Amino acid sequence: MGKSLTVITGASSGIGAATARAFSGSGHPLLLLARRMERMQQLELPNAMCRAVDVTDRSAVTAAVKEAEDTYGPADVLVNNAGVMLNNPAAAQDPDEWDRMIDINIRGLLNGVHAVLPGMTERQHGTIVNVSSIAGRKSFPGSAVYSGTKHAVHAASEAIRAEAAPSNVRVIVISPGFVDTELSSHITDPEVRANYQAAEAALEGGLSATTVADAILYAYRQPHTVCIREIALAATGQTV
Repeated sequence: MGKSLTVITGASSGIGAATARAFSGSGHPLLLLARRMERMQQLELPNAMCRAVDVTDRSAVTAAVKEAEDTYGPADVLVNNAGVMLNNPAAAQDPDEWDRMIDINIRGLLNGVHAVLPGMTERQHGTIVNVSSIAGRKSFPGSAVYSGTKHAVHAASEAIRAEAAPSNVRVIVISPGFVDTELSSHITDPEVRANYQAAEAALEGGLSATTVADAILYAYRQPHTVCIREIALAATGQTV
């Protein structure tokens, strides 16, 4: 019997791309969702359906999942990885940046859950992996809204886990510290971006995206009677 469908959001780079490689290497067909189609196609993974979908577009996410399930069979794992970090002190930040983080990090994640959870519940099997952050466990100056969105990921995950557990559906949270990805390049304030990237550089970038992807695959591979509720991981030298 072949492996089951894996849906990954934010699959064009960083943790999402690394997770796509990890699950593909384990034999899973993939639905890869991100706004940058070319970057997903450049991964050149077999049995991978790539769709240029913004996770804030609920109908587009749902349609893409249905299309992939019609091709590869039911989705057994969703990796909710799409996210954006726009750190800035709250008093100085453009509220449009707040909206963007809330829309992608919270609403986008819930759109993914909405697309797969009813089917998983009906089949009495499935795993949802929500990628959060160390910032979802503690807050830092300059990250009021980003930390707030990641705390929301934790809170929503706990509630959805409790709702889904009687239907044999697992909900897992992955909370990395600094990871060597392009995430910090999205910070619009030059000074805040430079300070954050200096902290990354002091840790040689932090964790590799592959390390985080391996943690996701490890949690998924556990017997379905086991739910690793959260993995929090960071570079050994990271002090916060």
